[in-house]
Parts: sequence; C-alpha cells; structure tokens
Amino acid sequence: MTSPEDRFPDTARTARPHAGESIEDVRNWPGLILAAIGLVLLGLTLTAAGYGFAGWAVVAGLACAACLLTGIGLVVAEHRRVRERAGNRR
Repeated sequence: MTSPEDRFPDTARTARPHAGESIEDVRNWPGLILAAIGLVLLGLTLTAAGYGFAGWAVVAGLACAACLLTGIGLVVAEHRRVRERAGNRR
C-alpha cells in the first residue's frame, strides 16, 4: 500500500499537475512580467537614492510598488482561479 506522500502527481498539496506549469499558463505572464519590472525598478530606486537623486528615487519607488503589488495580485488571482476550477478551495 502506498502512502499519500508517494503519490504522483501530488494533488493534495498543489493544483498544478507538474512543475513549471504556472509559467506555461499564459494568463500568468502579465503578472510575472509586472513583478519582473518591479524588481528592475527596485534596483533603479536604490541606485537613484544612492546617487542622491531623491526625486527620481521617489518616482521609481512608487512605480516599483505599483508594479510589484499589481503583478503579485494578478498571479495570486490566477492561482486562486485555477484552484477553484480544480475544486480545491483552501
């Protein structure tokens, strides 16, 4: 008899049948791209602040926060949509 930990795919702990499917799902791409842009903007914010450009640091910081929050929100919303569609409401 196999234990629940030995089952493949592990449907008890994931809604996705295989690793990397969240990248293959094109509905995640806008959120992933916005999160990546947010990370780039974080670097620009720190660089601008380090060189003493306070105005640019504020602008880049606000854009960074907007991109990161929107990107993460889109990925979480898509994850919840997939889980509900699969019947896993945790």
